[in-house]
Amino acid sequence: MRKRGIVLGLAAAVIIAAAGCGGQERQNTFPAVVMKTEKNADVQETESADNGQELSGEDQNADEAQQPDGTDADTEQQNPSESVVPQRDQSTERSIEQESQSAGSDMQHTSEGRNAGIDSPANKFVRNMKIGWNLGNTLDAHSDQNKANEMGYESDWCGIVTTKEMVDEIKAAGFQTMRVPVSWHNHVLADGSYTISEAWLNRVQEIVDYAIDNDMHVIINIHHDNSTSYMYPSKEYLEQSKAYVAAVWIQVAERFADYDEHLIMEGLNEPRLIGTSDEWWLDLNKQQCVEAVQCINELNQVFVDTVRASGGYNGERYLLVPGYAASLQGATNPYFEMPRDIAGNENKILVEVHAYTPYNFALCAPEESRSTDQWSADDKASTAEIDELMDTLYEKYVRNGTGVVIDEFGARDKNGNTQARIEFAAYYVAAARQRGITCCLWDNNAFAGGGEKFGVFNRQTCSFQYPELVEGMIQACE
Repeated sequence: MRKRGIVLGLAAAVIIAAAGCGGQERQNTFPAVVMKTEKNADVQETESADNGQELSGEDQNADEAQQPDGTDADTEQQNPSESVVPQRDQSTERSIEQESQSAGSDMQHTSEGRNAGIDSPANKFVRNMKIGWNLGNTLDAHSDQNKANEMGYESDWCGIVTTKEMVDEIKAAGFQTMRVPVSWHNHVLADGSYTISEAWLNRVQEIVDYAIDNDMHVIINIHHDNSTSYMYPSKEYLEQSKAYVAAVWIQVAERFADYDEHLIMEGLNEPRLIGTSDEWWLDLNKQQCVEAVQCINELNQVFVDTVRASGGYNGERYLLVPGYAASLQGATNPYFEMPRDIAGNENKILVEVHAYTPYNFALCAPEESRSTDQWSADDKASTAEIDELMDTLYEKYVRNGTGVVIDEFGARDKNGNTQARIEFAAYYVAAARQRGITCCLWDNNAFAGGGEKFGVFNRQTCSFQYPELVEGMIQACE
């Protein structure tokens, strides 16, 4: 395998199984953007907060994301009806009772004659990934200026160095996948070759091995390297971006060439037009937004071509690619194209989506008027956006044979609303599993302060601060 060779949580899963997947009374269009920020302010005192987080929401957990003018990046949202999200065809709604036995007991969102692709090798692979956890705010930490000791980045945001004991506990809890976000730009030569520091690459490999040795799947990526100096999805910076993406993946793919399919490579994290009014809102009436999507298509292709040419298992391993900002809209808009793969590979490229939804509960800052700390699996208003998200991905990809991984999701702590978060996490995972989708929980080790408290596993104590939340997700996945 390696080289070569909780009562309410459970109740939430039961509720979704009884309710079925289709037939909501309310039609939902998704906001084009759901943002999330990154660093924990209590840990990171000296650096300014990172700009951005997601259209679907992502990882900077503490100081809220700021626009260049210093205002919150998550201010007035545009009308959700403006986003380009396919509406569900009511004539094709499926009942959860129409179950495909061949797809596995957790894959229940099917109907006769419309599910030819759900039993594809790619979808089987994704289902085998089960449930995942993010080592967030760790190897992805970065700054505008290089530290004197580059190894200090690992604990710069999360406050602690990763140990094998931590990963052992993650596996013991039932997680089968670990996502390891990695930022590279503070660890490459500035001569244009983008040569990665040997020490940094060794450390990435060491942490990957903690999980591989536990018989887990591992996702590694290019994370916070989205800038005009490295990777930026615009025509102006496209050639430079291609060079950077190719240079990083040549080195990373060669280092991990002998790792089997337990290692999954994710080309980019939330590629977007950072610093513009379109960073989190993909307005396809604007030429620069259309071009950004087209540039991401090209960058995804460079990633695939580079890895496939790197030898070893890289010719056949599963790869993950995002659309604009890794959002639902980014992966479903008419300009997004899946990369071409080499001959002999069928559906070896998976779709990556990040979705902190419903936004007002999962990600919106508590001090904002639209924020809520309430969520219930019994409430259609709570569950509708999750169901619509999963149905859209199922219709677009899963039933056609393409695997989908939601490799970031979660709900931040708001005033100790633990019970609501337990129900939310169990329902979310159950809804995904019933459509053949695997999810990875975002965890930034943040439990206090005024930032985004997405911490679940307390790395200082090497224990889960919210064990019921984890138990609910694991049960929903079984």
